[in-house]
Amino acid sequence: MDFLEKLDFLMNRYDLNKRSLSRKSEIPYTTIDNWYKRGYENLTLPTLRKLATYFNTTLDYWCLDEITDPNYGKSSGFKVEYTEMEHIKKYRSLDTLGQSHVDTVLDWELERTTQAKEAANTIEHLQQHLAICSRFFAYYGRIAAAGTSVEFSDMIAGTKEYPITEMNQNADYVIGVNGDSMEPEYFDGDIVFVQKTDHINIGEIGIFQKGNSIYIKKAGENGLISLNSKYSPLTGDGDRILVLGKVLGKAEEA
Repeated sequence: MDFLEKLDFLMNRYDLNKRSLSRKSEIPYTTIDNWYKRGYENLTLPTLRKLATYFNTTLDYWCLDEITDPNYGKSSGFKVEYTEMEHIKKYRSLDTLGQSHVDTVLDWELERTTQAKEAANTIEHLQQHLAICSRFFAYYGRIAAAGTSVEFSDMIAGTKEYPITEMNQNADYVIGVNGDSMEPEYFDGDIVFVQKTDHINIGEIGIFQKGNSIYIKKAGENGLISLNSKYSPLTGDGDRILVLGKVLGKAEEA
């Protein structure tokens, strides 16, 4: 039973002609008329979907000549695709033991898929929650020197509000960058999130105190390193260098 035979069958069942089918299915009349005059080899998927929607059939009904029943693949309010029907045929051809094995695998896969979806939904929920939540961070002004030192006594404490993100959720405070020694990653006036710690690894960027001065630098094996090559490494020179925190990233100002 080819496409036109199926179309004629359903048009007769619902007392339709080309004009009324065009109006109700929103398929142009010329398109329908050309199926009969020039053939239907150039049928498009969107057009087939309109036919399937209007006549309440599956796409397989229109695509496969061997399917002649318009109700094929429909059951209890949902549609069964042709490939799924083939699986059902194979299942019915199995003996009891074979069907039991298939049932076991289906149960395993259903449980795995369900758990994966639940985990994905949980992650998405947490991400959305983090995206809409915000908190106030203690702000210590532009005292993290990225150039010449800034006296610790010059800091001006305050607070700044930022949305909580995966990057800053463990931050304890924010601090402003003063100078250009950490360019091109951190610029004068940038604000960075800092997690309190007294130890960071070589190669990580942190906030350090030497005497009464505060610096933002990269931890090196023999001192504190600037990313801007025009600055020399900073060493203790008799003063103890303290680690005040690890830089987590830069705040995006609105």
